[in-house]
Amino acid sequence: MKKTLTILGFLAVFPAGAALADDDCFVPMADWQPRDAVARLAEENGWAVRRIKIDDGCYEIDGKDAAGRGIEVTVHPGTLRVIELEYDDEDDKRNREGRTDD
Repeated sequence: MKKTLTILGFLAVFPAGAALADDDCFVPMADWQPRDAVARLAEENGWAVRRIKIDDGCYEIDGKDAAGRGIEVTVHPGTLRVIELEYDDEDDKRNREGRTDD
């Protein structure tokens, strides 16, 4: 019975750990597109770039979209495919948590 519970516990945790790893990019540096190509991608999408950095092996663009909303875009360094696009909703987050800016 203990063995079964241990195996079930492992199977319950394993998919969650695998899902977290999906945000990471595992590409040899020799296969990366240049930073200029990332800047062109941003320009083509109408994004104003504040900063391009590397996070978890992926390119990450911090900036604003064409509507002026803050964005954080995760880009695959080899293919320049957009992996994730998040909007900065700091004010909304604080208000949902019951905090105010007083």
